[in-house]
Amino acid sequence: MSTAPSFLTKVRKTPFWVQIVGGLVLGGLLGWLARSQDISWLTTTLETIGKTFVQLLKLAVPPLVFTAIVVSVANLRNVTNAARLAVRTLLWFLITSLIAVAIGLTLGLLTDPGKGAGLSTEGVKGVDDAGTWVDFLTGIIPTNIATAFVEVNVLQIVFLAVVTGVAILKIGEKAAPVLKLSESVLDLVQTALWWVIRLAPLGTLGLIGKSVAKYGWDLLEPFATLTVDVYAGCALVLFVVYSLLLRFVGGLNPLNFFKGAWPAIQLAFVSRSSVGTLPVTRRVTERLGVPTEYASFAVPFGATTKMDGCAAIYPSLAAIFVAQVYGIDLGIGDYLLIAFVSVVGSAATAGLTGAIVMLTLTLSTLGLPLEGVGLLLAIDPILDMVRTATNVAGQAVVPILVAAREKTLDLTAYNNPTGELLDDAAHIPAQTTKEPLPA
Repeated sequence: MSTAPSFLTKVRKTPFWVQIVGGLVLGGLLGWLARSQDISWLTTTLETIGKTFVQLLKLAVPPLVFTAIVVSVANLRNVTNAARLAVRTLLWFLITSLIAVAIGLTLGLLTDPGKGAGLSTEGVKGVDDAGTWVDFLTGIIPTNIATAFVEVNVLQIVFLAVVTGVAILKIGEKAAPVLKLSESVLDLVQTALWWVIRLAPLGTLGLIGKSVAKYGWDLLEPFATLTVDVYAGCALVLFVVYSLLLRFVGGLNPLNFFKGAWPAIQLAFVSRSSVGTLPVTRRVTERLGVPTEYASFAVPFGATTKMDGCAAIYPSLAAIFVAQVYGIDLGIGDYLLIAFVSVVGSAATAGLTGAIVMLTLTLSTLGLPLEGVGLLLAIDPILDMVRTATNVAGQAVVPILVAAREKTLDLTAYNNPTGELLDDAAHIPAQTTKEPLPA
């Protein structure tokens, strides 16, 4: 006699995107209930759930970033024409960032997001760190290795990982034990992170519920134009620019990309962390036909440096918003400077939730009041969801474009994508795997 499947079994068999949407809807309803009925314990519960989910993601960041980049750099020896691939990858990172910042500036100039906002700047505090270029450049090199990991300074961890990976390449066979250890730690961290990723629907419920319960929809009113601009700009880059590049540069069907990459894009939207989404981004990129050896290099570097949402669209719009709120006129030179900062300083965001570092870097370079950061802090989580989704999509698009132009893309895999990634992924295969990932 067969027994009916349990509730947990039914949930696990539900497509992951349905679980995410369910978390969004239920979180919004619970947040509205907590706010309208002034249920403090429900607000606290939602905040705790969301905070715990983000903390679990951040816990994996230091070992994940370090080992992923060490292994990816060291494995470049297995990649044919590695130097050319690396240059082309960085070039496309640059091109897409320039397009994204141009869209952000255009939207800002057309809509004037800061005019008529009605925000009072009295008593608004800035940030402790001005985020100058000197701080950024000197901050790349850690004064203490342990501090870089303890304080989760991703930029410094990236620097240490690159140096370690290059050293492994230089030393060769003698460094094989170090590379093997890095691969083992990477597999361990990614496997544990998959368990956290499966909690994303619950994390979504908490994060959305907390935002609605604490701020309500009234918070968006003075930021309405800016919010629409950020979402519109990210949507243009995500669905129009990337689609055109895939079609006309890569000769590929964009619909196949979105079907295959959707698990990573939706997780990025919820988690607001490019690094936290890294294992999924790498997996979907490989399943879309990018060779494993190349994907293991391009995706980790993209997760820490490729930020079309956080480092291009958002800072350009936010700078215009802050300037208009404070009544400061910007000239052509200022807009060019915004574009320069957005492209060159994108590594400052380093794949963590939020884009505060990048924003302070932009404002300080332009000489705008850093108190403007304080104005945007409350609304930042709402904007960060679509920014991060755009980041992650770009981190997958570029390796696909490069592989397509290099004629190394598996077109059979690309033209037969699957969107049910998390439902059949029991583990993350080692980065040294040469065979295609299992379907």
